[in-house]
Amino acid sequence: MSYNIRRVDYFYANVPDRPGEAYQILEDLSDLGINLLAFAAMPTGPDHTQLTIFPADSIELKDQAQKAGLELIGPHRAFIVQGKDEIGALVDIHKLLYRAKVNVYASNGVTNGQGSYGYVIYVRPEEYEQAAEALAL
Repeated sequence: MSYNIRRVDYFYANVPDRPGEAYQILEDLSDLGINLLAFAAMPTGPDHTQLTIFPADSIELKDQAQKAGLELIGPHRAFIVQGKDEIGALVDIHKLLYRAKVNVYASNGVTNGQGSYGYVIYVRPEEYEQAAEALAL
C-alpha cells in the first residue's frame, strides 16, 4: 500500500445551522490567504453546526483569525493520510493503530475518483503520541 501520513492541527467553530455560515467562514479564510488541507461540517444539535478547519499553516491561521476577529477553538491534533486508492487502502493503517491499542474515535475520507484518496483520523489526545509512534511519525 502506498500512502503518506502526516500530523495536522485542526480548529473548529460552532455556528448557527443556517445557510451561508460555512460560506462566510470559508470566504473569510480565503480572503486572509489561508490554505486549507481539509474542511468538514457536522451538526452538533438541532440548531448548530461545527465547522472543522485543517490549515496548512496553524500559526498563520491563528494569527490571521485573531486579527480578523474569527473565533476558532484549537488547535487540536489529528492525522491526514493521502494515498493511492485501492482495495484495502486503509487496512494497514488501522492494523498499526489496532496493534498499538489506539482507538480511532472518528475518521472520514474521500477518493478523488482518479486513483487517490484523503483520510482524516482522530484519536483521543492522550493517545496521540502513541498513535504517531505506531504510524512511524
